[in-house]
Amino acid sequence: MARQRIFAGNRLKQLRMERGIMQAPFAEQLGISTSYLSQIEHDDRPLTPALLERLQRLFPLEWEEVAADVGDRRAGALREAAADPLFAASPLPPDQLERAALQQPQLADQFVALHAAYRRAGQRLQIIDEALTGGTAEGSRLPWEEVRDWFHDAGNYVDSIDLAAEALAGQLRGKDPSPAIETIERRLRDALGISIVYQQTQTLRDFDATMRHLVIDPSQPAESRRFQLAHQLAALALANEIAAVVEASPLRTAAARQLLHVGLANYAAGAVLMPYAPFRASARAVRHDIDRLRLEYGVSFEQACHRLSTLQRPGARGIPMFFCRVDMAGNITKRHSATRLQFARFGGACPLWIVHEAAAIPDRILFQLAETPDGLRYVSMAKGLVKPSGSYARSPRRYAVALGCEAQYAGDFVYADGVDVTAPQAATRIGLSCRICPRDDCDQRAFPPSDRPILVDPDRRDVVPYRIG
Repeated sequence: MARQRIFAGNRLKQLRMERGIMQAPFAEQLGISTSYLSQIEHDDRPLTPALLERLQRLFPLEWEEVAADVGDRRAGALREAAADPLFAASPLPPDQLERAALQQPQLADQFVALHAAYRRAGQRLQIIDEALTGGTAEGSRLPWEEVRDWFHDAGNYVDSIDLAAEALAGQLRGKDPSPAIETIERRLRDALGISIVYQQTQTLRDFDATMRHLVIDPSQPAESRRFQLAHQLAALALANEIAAVVEASPLRTAAARQLLHVGLANYAAGAVLMPYAPFRASARAVRHDIDRLRLEYGVSFEQACHRLSTLQRPGARGIPMFFCRVDMAGNITKRHSATRLQFARFGGACPLWIVHEAAAIPDRILFQLAETPDGLRYVSMAKGLVKPSGSYARSPRRYAVALGCEAQYAGDFVYADGVDVTAPQAATRIGLSCRICPRDDCDQRAFPPSDRPILVDPDRRDVVPYRIG
């Protein structure tokens, strides 16, 4: 059966005009003639497999949705798997991948599944290695670690909760991008019978389920107070949806299930304040400028970053991003990655990562182009934040958040503007954790890799007091 030809002239022309590019330079960028581009834009010619591959590589966010039928999605998944650095020595041409997806669909599906299993196995080996070298047995995970891993395995996207929260937001926000704090308060009072008091306490939020009484600490920033209200609304209004997800989870302990319940209510609160479809559209329009997003939706810098990392709805994905929060001691207190970058689970992150510098410099955005040992490049921004405590007697909380994506999406990541992501010497060579990093020429190494011997010369002293065998 012949493959359905793809005509996408309007989409192509819209993309070009949105980026303010004339036909001639755009055609040069695509490696085709101006007349050929004009024919494509007028739907006189279809997209060839090679041109589609080039468009998906240059504009991955926009062109992910062009593949409408199963065969196109299969070809896209096959191209993505074949682009792994594992196959860099002998890459397959786009037309061969296209024919494989068309003529051998079962083989293509099995190749994609095998590659996914290979990636999971690599991550699993890293987890075990870190656990062993860090002195932490995999079977002795703490409840919060179980919940953290559950969200990671779920891709940091929970479809039933997200859809229900988006529907709830639609009832509340009217024509505004996000529900106002007064609207959330009114829904809690009128529809759910909750009395609300703003009173400075030792807790950010305190809810008495028996008395239907909610206390919010007013010393929090306005966006934090609004988030606490949204959390309580989501926990009550979406109680059935949250309970169903918790019940279906494989978590072993009651404490882990309770933590998952809290985590899902937090997730739902973010989805209420930043409804999926409008927030995704806004993010694409401003090229993921966090400050513009937080002002438009009335949320904090961290809340906007975290929400961007959850935009993984099937058929309407955002850029696959990684997000983490690091405290002043270098501990990763929040982490998620929809990219191929996986954070260290035990011990600190790579000291060369820009997030550590950001933690020491609050309210300043830092940018980094980094390359991991597998040859993949990532663009990331990091910002140090300070959360006030509301009292001189309590120290404010200081930490940094980082958000990034693979370099192929740099064109849709405003923080990467002006950076040549392909320049050989432009990237900082980082690892995931010293214990599993294979680099043998790093002056910032805190520990030797766990799988290689060290060589010590009493008569020679370098920055690192040993060489890696």
